[in-house]
This record gives sequence, structure tokens and C-alpha cells, in this order.
Amino acid sequence: MTGFDIDCTGDVVVGDRIQFTESVWQKRRHPRKIGERTIRAVVIRDSYGALKQTHTFSLKIISCNGVMPYAQGKVITRRGYQIYRRGTLRSAWSNEPAREEALAEKHKRGEKARQARRRRAMIFESLEKVATLLLPI
Repeated sequence: MTGFDIDCTGDVVVGDRIQFTESVWQKRRHPRKIGERTIRAVVIRDSYGALKQTHTFSLKIISCNGVMPYAQGKVITRRGYQIYRRGTLRSAWSNEPAREEALAEKHKRGEKARQARRRRAMIFESLEKVATLLLPI
């Protein structure tokens, strides 16, 4: 047991201690994969992108191994899909009901952001219809 033994793919919250693996790429004109690294980190912040619904996490590194590892204590950001891509594990909280509350709050914010996006899409569709009526082709 590593302490990271609970699958939380798709449901990471602030306060979670998580472990995930990511690909490392050589960044040049033609990127190529040079290996992988496993990151263990504490989630210190999350946010939803207003326009595209991208969920972004700020992570404080606990440990990192593999190609080009990060130093302990470094803060990095990752999009949710990057963290969830290959599966994500977490450590148990000493107070799991508190985590459930944090998860419910996160889902509430996500639904609010999705509703706002749907409203914007409906407004845009309405404007397109008005424009086609006013400016016939």
C-alpha cells in the first residue's frame, strides 16, 4: 500500500492528496515523447474556465519521479483532463464526510458554470437567427 489507493478519477477536490502519471514531451518544433513521470501532490486550488468549462487545478508537489521530475514543494497547474487521463488515485481523508461536502460544492460550481455556458449558447443562437432574418443572403 502506498497510501494512494482510492480511485478518484473524475472527482478530485481541493485538499486531496493525489497521484497520477503524465507523459513528458521534448518541446521543439516537432515534439516527441521522452518518457513519463509520476506526480504525488496536494490539490491547493481549483477553478472552472468560464468559456470552455475547463477545470484547472493548482497542485503542490509532494514527490515526483520519472523523467524531468519536479522538486518537492513546487506548485504546478494542470487541467482536469490531464490529471484524469490515465486514472487518478488519492489518499483517504481523516474526515471523509468533509471531503463529501467539498465534492458536493465542486459539483454545484460545475453545474452553475454549465448552466451559464448553456445560456450563452442560447443567446448566441438567438442572435444568429435574428441576423439571418435581418440580413438575408
